Amino acid sequence: MAKTEWRGGALIAPIPPVMISLGTMEASNILTVAWTGILNTVPPKTYISVRPRRYSYDIIKNSGEFVINLTTESLIRAADFCGMYTGAKVDKFEKCGLHKAPVPGFSCPMIAEAPLSLACRVTDVIPLGSHDMFMADIVSVHVEDALIGADGKLRLEQAHLAAFAHGEYFALGKKLGWFGFSASKKKKPHAGAKQAPKSGKKQSEKK
Repeated sequence: MAKTEWRGGALIAPIPPVMISLGTMEASNILTVAWTGILNTVPPKTYISVRPRRYSYDIIKNSGEFVINLTTESLIRAADFCGMYTGAKVDKFEKCGLHKAPVPGFSCPMIAEAPLSLACRVTDVIPLGSHDMFMADIVSVHVEDALIGADGKLRLEQAHLAAFAHGEYFALGKKLGWFGFSASKKKKPHAGAKQAPKSGKKQSEKK
């Protein structure tokens, strides 16, 4: 497959267009961020990268906390709006018709309409260039009850999450597999189970 070489650029895709809630219950803001991900499993650590000139930058740096709210198809217009306008001039919760929900142990709210919210506490701020990285511990995760199955497992595939790729938003499509499916072994038929007859000359002779 032929490829054309370009100079280095931020072209990993798709990525999650998450909505970051911050501030306090009384004075809060929502910041849409695409530069985010998981850094570590135990302890659970994440990051968001924010331009220092953004209105939310100093709020996060001074408070040391924020909430990552996952974005669904129904929230994508609000996510785009929150990434276009500054919280210095617009009450994004009110403008987007979103509701605040308290997070135990935190001053900042989570977005009630988000299916899953990760409450994070900043551990390090790392200047990288255009952005500063806020490394953080994931202190708690808040999951919509409807996404928890009878077996207690998370059914996040039912949340209709959205993705961002090269300036455009997408709905996540069909399931292609699961973690480890390429190495899973096919189940063998039970002993004594009837097998479908093979086609061919020998089979026709049995009739």
